[in-house]
Amino acid sequence: IGFKFLLERSHYAARSVSEIKSDVCFRQDSSESYHMATSPSRASRRGDLTSSPGRDLPPFEDESEGLLGEGPLPGEEEEDADGEDLIGDGMERDYRVIPALDQYEAEGLDLDDEDLSELSPGARAAAEEAMRRRDREQGISGRLRRGLLYDSEDEDDERPAARRRRLAERAAEGVADGEEEEMIESIENLEDMKGHTVREWVSMAAPRLEIYNRFKNFLRTHVDENGHNVFKEKISDMCKENKESLVVNYEDLAAREHVLAYFLPEAPTEMLKVFDEAAKEVVLAMYPKYDRIAHEIHVRICNLPLVEEIRSLRQLHLNQLIRTSGVVSSCTGVLPQLGMVKYNCNKCNFVLGPFFQSQNQEVKPGSCPECQSQGPFEINMEETVYQNYQRITIQESPGKVAAGRLPRSKDAILLADLVDNCKPGDEIELTGIYHNNYDGSLNMANGFPVFATVILANHITCRDEGVAVAELTDEDVKAIVALSKDERIGERIFASMAPSIYGHEDIKRALALSLFGGEPKNPGGKHKVRGDINVLLCGDPGTAKSQFLKYVEKVASRAVFTTGQGASAVGLTAYVQRHPVSREWTLEAGALVLADRGVCLIDEFDKMNDADRTSIHEAMEQQSISISKAGIVTSLQARCTVIAASNPIGGRYDPSLTFAENVDLTEPIVSRFDVLCVVRDTVDPVQDEMLARFVVGSHIKHHPSHKDGGVALEEVVLPNSSDVPPIPQELLRKYIIYAKERVHPKLNQMDQDKVARIYSDLRKESMATGSIPITVRHIESMIRMAEAHAKMHLRDYVLEDDVNMAIRVMLESFIDTQKFSVMRSMRKTFARYLAFRRDNNELLLFILKQLVAEQVAYQRNRYGVQNDTIEIPEKDLHDKARQINIHNLSAFYDSDLFRSNKFSHDGKKKLILQQF
Repeated sequence: IGFKFLLERSHYAARSVSEIKSDVCFRQDSSESYHMATSPSRASRRGDLTSSPGRDLPPFEDESEGLLGEGPLPGEEEEDADGEDLIGDGMERDYRVIPALDQYEAEGLDLDDEDLSELSPGARAAAEEAMRRRDREQGISGRLRRGLLYDSEDEDDERPAARRRRLAERAAEGVADGEEEEMIESIENLEDMKGHTVREWVSMAAPRLEIYNRFKNFLRTHVDENGHNVFKEKISDMCKENKESLVVNYEDLAAREHVLAYFLPEAPTEMLKVFDEAAKEVVLAMYPKYDRIAHEIHVRICNLPLVEEIRSLRQLHLNQLIRTSGVVSSCTGVLPQLGMVKYNCNKCNFVLGPFFQSQNQEVKPGSCPECQSQGPFEINMEETVYQNYQRITIQESPGKVAAGRLPRSKDAILLADLVDNCKPGDEIELTGIYHNNYDGSLNMANGFPVFATVILANHITCRDEGVAVAELTDEDVKAIVALSKDERIGERIFASMAPSIYGHEDIKRALALSLFGGEPKNPGGKHKVRGDINVLLCGDPGTAKSQFLKYVEKVASRAVFTTGQGASAVGLTAYVQRHPVSREWTLEAGALVLADRGVCLIDEFDKMNDADRTSIHEAMEQQSISISKAGIVTSLQARCTVIAASNPIGGRYDPSLTFAENVDLTEPIVSRFDVLCVVRDTVDPVQDEMLARFVVGSHIKHHPSHKDGGVALEEVVLPNSSDVPPIPQELLRKYIIYAKERVHPKLNQMDQDKVARIYSDLRKESMATGSIPITVRHIESMIRMAEAHAKMHLRDYVLEDDVNMAIRVMLESFIDTQKFSVMRSMRKTFARYLAFRRDNNELLLFILKQLVAEQVAYQRNRYGVQNDTIEIPEKDLHDKARQINIHNLSAFYDSDLFRSNKFSHDGKKKLILQQF
């Protein structure tokens, strides 16, 4: 006999007998029927009743009726005829007290009742805690439910209240009953993926919930070294600015939650989706109504440890989180992308959807579920959800491309609030998911399945000025500061420029000043004054002009090298083209835009067309490039130093002509160069021999098969740098980066009268000689060079020495461009400026060489031959030295400079001898 009793409501006492009778369950056997009914109180004592909340109760009868009611219920006569009615007048007797039966059986109980006493609640709690501690020490795991322990297999029909509540919660979250035991994951078994891949494991419901809870806990509890809650402040700042991106440092995540940090690069799509949900819950817990402003919160990962080059991206990186860097070469406009789309059926106006759009293919409905029509369907504009979409192209930084290689580029997709974070010409660091999307056009072109790859951006950082300095370590900064305290740091820097090139001290000085650069200014916020120093090298072939440019390309932190023959106007500035996918006009950056905040090197400057050369006028002075093509009117920044090299007309420089007659350049372009360096290939037997020795020694020293100590090299002494030790090239590069970013000298203590006076004198001379025009730009050039010289010494203010050096460089640049007949008189006129910081020995050597040249010319003209030994009377040199206020020549006779030029002094005969 089986009995099953249903309990309808908790108000049992108010129910009438007729209601109780209607709730009785029957079970019919094949041979006979048994019918048993009981009251609710008895049923509750038995403890085996199960509620059935799905049934509706009949309305209450009048309370004046008795327990038995007035009339039989429908079907009652048949039931009374078949069985015995157990509910009658004597039913209370079933509940009478029987002391002999209401006790436990003594069999099997060894304890004595007298020894037992009831525990107090405190003692009971202490005993339970002791038992739990014992279970933990013995490694017994599992959840102990409150109440009696029982075997669930014996009581299939009963579940405790806690279990039922937990099942109801899981069911509300859409989790099946079978997964309930896996839902609570501990720290230990989250790492054990049970043979699954990372992507499969984090997609399962149990690990997903654990990841969700852990990341939520990380956002709530992570503190820095000072004890401040990091993400509370970040979320507060984000909400103040109405943003939807929460930046999480990968290093912090790896320090706190190493399992999540391990899973994230392997399965970024799934992990970031969980992170976004957890971050949204944390944000809404702090600001409950923030979802009215931002519907989604995006977690952005920064400082991923490994930086991949664009060139090194391979199949291994597919669907993984990567970090790369490059220059933005082009970008599209901001377009709306379908996120979740709904369609209207034109025939029955039924709304189909939602369909969630993927990156790879368009989702379209097949047929209308309401009228089974095949369409047509229109997009429901009101209910469709869009998101911002922008596509950019990042290209390898120009300085990182190996020689002879084309720079690689890669498309990146920016979504949501990442759009418009960068523009063409910006150098960025991009963190994103390296993703592949199927492109049918590639298959048609190649004949076999090929996937195009794209980076789904997660985080973007624009590399501004401070990023380069951030790469310097504390040891580097200490070495730089210690080096700047050297009294002759300026001469050491000049001597360290292009150490593999012999001579050309004026060019090295100009290049050093241009690498350090001046200070850009913006008076009144209306008119920008550039701080970069432009240099033009012009002269005979074979004088290492291109080698100087190649050297600067290696030393400068950001440099773009191009040649006049291979560069067009749009290649140097910017150009507009149709994007092949979106068919809209996009902007492509040229060389000057890519070299923003760096150096643009143009070789063979004279080979450029006049139209192409005119296009860089604006970039050289205003440092911007204005575009007005195909409906695009915009301006790009080109804050770069321009160093150009050109050859004169006819191949060789003619000193009897002016600079304008030697070079096929217009006056507007020439006046935009701050320093003009004229390189002449003069015949000097001593200098030529030293140059030849230097070149041969350099080839021997740097030959691939040369071993250190294998060949004894003759030490080559360089004029003007013999007693100044050069700076190692790597330290010099870091020194330039540090000085450019950290040092900003002011002009408060500058000698303004001296600058005004020299400008007036130069202006007068330029009008008289008809050489290069002197304009107001040359005043700004002197100021920029003075600031650059102050940066070399890491000074905060421009001093008189800096102004004197700037005037000297400007005068040398101006005088070198004059005719040979005018040059000597001009040197005498400006002798007091040109002598600044010039070593007396160097001046005396220059005078002595002039005396030797005159003696050689006299011998050739008089005798037709040249002697191997030239004799110069000591008196002639003394007379010339007195004119420049030098009276003691003994130090000059003992100097290395004097001997290296093969001079010797005969004190008895009072002659100076030079051997050829």
